[in-house]
Amino acid sequence: MLKLLAPPVILASIAAFFVWHASHGDRGLIAREHRLAEIAAAKSDRDRATAEREAAERRVNAMRGDRLDRDQLEERARAMLNLTTREEIVIPYPPGQRLF
Repeated sequence: MLKLLAPPVILASIAAFFVWHASHGDRGLIAREHRLAEIAAAKSDRDRATAEREAAERRVNAMRGDRLDRDQLEERARAMLNLTTREEIVIPYPPGQRLF
């Protein structure tokens, strides 16, 4: 009787081992889902950084000598130096809502 049960039990144990590691191992299905989530997070970080870099490049290109946008230059200088003229109206923003 033991000779009849031994091969199926051994094969079932081996199959269970491989099935377990296929789903829960280092390269299993669950680990794959975690890697895909990490990849998606990294792609969103990359896209955010790319958009930020492109916005900075647009601002820098607008301030180049050959195509200097004087209005934008004056606006940025006033915002950074916190200056106004007598004719301007100042609208204060709450601390968490900066314009620039």
